[in-house]
Amino acid sequence: MLVFIDDSGDPGFKFNKGSSRHFVIACIIFDDNLDAEEAGLRIKRLRRSLHWRDDHEFKFNKASKTIRLAFLNEVRSCKFRIRAIVADKSTIRSPELRRSKNKFYNYMIKEVLSKSDGSIKYDRIRLDGHEDRAYKKAATTYFRHQANPKGGVIKDMKFVNSKNDNLVQLADMVAGAILRTTQTDKTDSKEYLRVINKRIEDIWDFK
Repeated sequence: MLVFIDDSGDPGFKFNKGSSRHFVIACIIFDDNLDAEEAGLRIKRLRRSLHWRDDHEFKFNKASKTIRLAFLNEVRSCKFRIRAIVADKSTIRSPELRRSKNKFYNYMIKEVLSKSDGSIKYDRIRLDGHEDRAYKKAATTYFRHQANPKGGVIKDMKFVNSKNDNLVQLADMVAGAILRTTQTDKTDSKEYLRVINKRIEDIWDFK
């Protein structure tokens, strides 16, 4: 089993300075390596059909509506499952989580991994890694102890550069589509998730 994880929104709580009200962690789960390879190839082919460089990254927040829909329609028939957590940060009262972006981010990942009802187990997990080495080491230890107390969820965890990983980019696009559903003032708020609705296993509203 392969799991690719990315987020959308931001983990901060300074709402008066631009922090998003909602934060999303999305897990893209492949039960077979060949399914993961097929999805990766489809994304690569789409990039080339757009005449983009091979290192041009698909990112929901930087993409046009046309690109977002083209991407999601390209992968909609691929065999993967989506599990995600959506946090309304305005309802979170823990001073510790509100004080530290990293602690909040790690806690949300721990929650989505540890409360998967057996749907995520013995997995190789790949996360978008843009923090320093000290954070990555501390975070990996935290996940192994908190989300994996009996060794049943995490087999191997690595931080990867999303620019070089099509399937982390898939997680980014899905996370962005989920976050957009919370932005009800946007005319396209429901449009993207509808495309990949059949791939959704669970979206948990954390409050």
